[in-house]
Amino acid sequence: MQTMPIDTARLGPMRCSIAPEPRLNPEGEQRRDREGNLQWVTSVTVVPAQGRRVEAIDVVVSGIQPTGIMAGAEVKITNLVANAWSVDGRSGTSYRADAITAVTGPAAPGGGPGPSSGARGKSSGGES
Repeated sequence: MQTMPIDTARLGPMRCSIAPEPRLNPEGEQRRDREGNLQWVTSVTVVPAQGRRVEAIDVVVSGIQPTGIMAGAEVKITNLVANAWSVDGRSGTSYRADAITAVTGPAAPGGGPGPSSGARGKSSGGES
């Protein structure tokens, strides 16, 4: 598995599209990291600074559930890394971070995507 740090300062605005929720395994139990900390997943939209395309990624953090983050809120992601993976002929990219926090201050023009629902138990990703 290849891990790549992502310089979030080079990205455009990041907004929460689905508030933090437990990351679940296929049996419906909350996943834990190697140290035994609970994992939380937040869906975030990213607008690259030099592009018009919006990307949606699921970002996993371990430990205490991120608080104060609602759908549409601008967020800051600390120490974001992308992990390329391949399992049983499938491949994709998962994203992890040390923390996700709400950006305080005036709202950016244009708002953000509306709320969505539904638990996610697997990392986002697609064919590489």
